[in-house]
Parts: sequence; structure tokens; C-alpha cells
Amino acid sequence: MESNKIISALCYFSIFFAGFIVPVVIYFVTNDYEVKQHAKRALFSHLIPMIAIPLFFVAIFGGHVGAILLVGLLAAVLGFSVVIWNVVMGIRVLSR
Repeated sequence: MESNKIISALCYFSIFFAGFIVPVVIYFVTNDYEVKQHAKRALFSHLIPMIAIPLFFVAIFGGHVGAILLVGLLAAVLGFSVVIWNVVMGIRVLSR
């Protein structure tokens, strides 16, 4: 198995243990174009659930309980979807 595949998959699987740190480090350390592209995709996918954070603060300061619950549900669905997507992409990279 090629080391580039393992490094690319590691970018996606890092959602379980190092968040967005691993893709950033790999992006700046490697010279391989394909690995950089996977690192960039993994980084953006790791940051997607953070979209809900400002919405959550707006809902809290607005004081509407329904909005807080809706934003919490949105954050949970986004987080779960991102984890599934990263696992699928990591497996896809390894299987090529």
C-alpha cells in the first residue's frame, strides 16, 4: 500500500483523534498534490460543524427555546454527517 494513500486517509480519519490539526500539518508538510487536496477537503469537512456555533449563540441570546433546540439539532445532524462522510472518504482513498 502506498504511503500517500495512508497519509490521505489519515487526514479523513483524524476527525476521531486530532480534529483539524492533522490535515493542516499534512497540508503544509507534504509536497504531493493529491495528498494536499485530500488534506484540504478533510480540513474543510472538519470545520463544517463549526457553522452552527454562531447560530447557537444567536439563538441563546435571542432567548427562544425552539431556536436553541433547532440549532442544537442542526449541529448534531451536521456533526454526524461529517463523521460518516470522513469515514467513507477515508475508506475510499484506501481502497483505490
